[in-house]
Amino acid sequence: MHSKHKLLVSNSKRMIGVQPKSVHLVVTSPPYPMIVMWDKIFSTQNKRIKAFLSKNDGTKAFEWMHYELDKVWEEIDRVLVDDGIACINIGDATRTIDGNFQLFSSHSRIILKFIDLGFINLPNIIWRKPTNSPTKFMGSGMYAPGAYVTLDHEYILIFRKGGKRLFKSQNDKINRRESSYFWEERNVWFSDVWTDLRGVTQKAWKDNIRERTAAYPFELAYRLINMFSVKGEMILDPYLGTGTTTLAAIASNRDSIGIDIDKSFIDYAFDHISNVKKASINNYIQNRILKHKYFVKNRQKNYGKDALKYINKHHGYPVMTKQEVDGKFDFIDAIVPNTNDHSLSVEYSDDDSHLAKILFT
Repeated sequence: MHSKHKLLVSNSKRMIGVQPKSVHLVVTSPPYPMIVMWDKIFSTQNKRIKAFLSKNDGTKAFEWMHYELDKVWEEIDRVLVDDGIACINIGDATRTIDGNFQLFSSHSRIILKFIDLGFINLPNIIWRKPTNSPTKFMGSGMYAPGAYVTLDHEYILIFRKGGKRLFKSQNDKINRRESSYFWEERNVWFSDVWTDLRGVTQKAWKDNIRERTAAYPFELAYRLINMFSVKGEMILDPYLGTGTTTLAAIASNRDSIGIDIDKSFIDYAFDHISNVKKASINNYIQNRILKHKYFVKNRQKNYGKDALKYINKHHGYPVMTKQEVDGKFDFIDAIVPNTNDHSLSVEYSDDDSHLAKILFT
């Protein structure tokens, strides 16, 4: 078993090297319009943005920033398969323009664009970051009506291109069953509010790359990949940044393409992923099994030994539902980088069952 991963220096408005209808899932986080730290990036893409910002015309600057993002969403429409899914992590912005404090709702603007492209907007996720202080507020404190509601959440927008995916061949059905997740994971992952994931500090890890990135934690990308794709499918991140989505795809035994217009980011991501110890990713997978072990222990303690009626046929542990019987974890055997084209090949162990059984017992 193996997966393949490509890191491309390219403009995501023209995804050269990505074939039409070749991607099954997009997981990404673009620059956030009307967040000050992104003004320079947007202004270099379109001179109108800089002009409107200098005139304190926030409404037009906001719209022109989204015109630039629209070009990427149109490319996503081109490269996604007809039943593919796009997950966009985006935060709204608050900003004082010409003395007036206001909200710029990027999530709603992106929803309108994807619907205009013909996508179906599935239920979205509100990601409320637990790092934010509950006592933080904006405005004039205790004096009504001058204080403002604290903005301490972001969105994960979920779109599907066309109808529900069908798995027709026997091999496709087997692969889908082997890609299943735990019952207790589903109860957390498919909640419409996520409160258990901490945000990533938006600072560069090296001096020679951009000062800030629209970074999300590994767990966020890993969840979405396992929620909305199956093993062997192609994952795309058109705003790769430091390579989190690629790492999550590697851990999930999916292929991936990561794109960034900034070569220093591609160089950093490639170097970082090439030097990741396979044990660190395998430990993450092992922790999923250990969490399930404690779930089983507590479930049997509260409801009796027969509380879980099924046994996973690959790893031998009890599971809640019949759909989990075929679920199979793939542990990494080797990550092989190719410096000639910034690609990576990942090999997985042929016999993962023994490790899972040892962990569980």
